[in-house]
Amino acid sequence: QVQLVESGGGLVQPGGSLRLSCAASGSIFSIYSMGWYRQAPGMQRELVAKIADGDRRNYSDSVKGRFTISRLYTKNTVYLQMNSLKPEDTAVYYCHADAKVPGGPSKPGDYWGQGTQVTVSS
Repeated sequence: QVQLVESGGGLVQPGGSLRLSCAASGSIFSIYSMGWYRQAPGMQRELVAKIADGDRRNYSDSVKGRFTISRLYTKNTVYLQMNSLKPEDTAVYYCHADAKVPGGPSKPGDYWGQGTQVTVSS
C-alpha cells in the first residue's frame, strides 16, 4: 500500500559524505513521520534520525552534529545528509514511515524500505 524506495548508499572514505534519499509512493492518506534506521551485522536495528510533522527532528546521540534529516512534503520524500562519516556508521540504512492509507486503520502503520548499504572504509 505504501512503498518506500531508498537511494544514495555506497562506499565512502572516513570523513566523507553521502546523501540518502527515500521516496514514498502508493495509496497514501497521510504521512505522520519519516525517518532512517540502520542495522550493522550482528546488531539490532537502531534509530538514526526521524522527522515528524512541523519539522520536529530527533537524532541518535551517535550522529548528532554530523547527520541532518530533511523532508520534502510535496513529494513524500525524506533525505539524510551524512557528513564526517566514520567506519562505525557502516550499516544497512532503512527508510521508515508512519502512514495511513485510505480506508485503512485509524492508527498509522509502519512501512519500511528495502535498505541501502553504506560502507565507510579506507
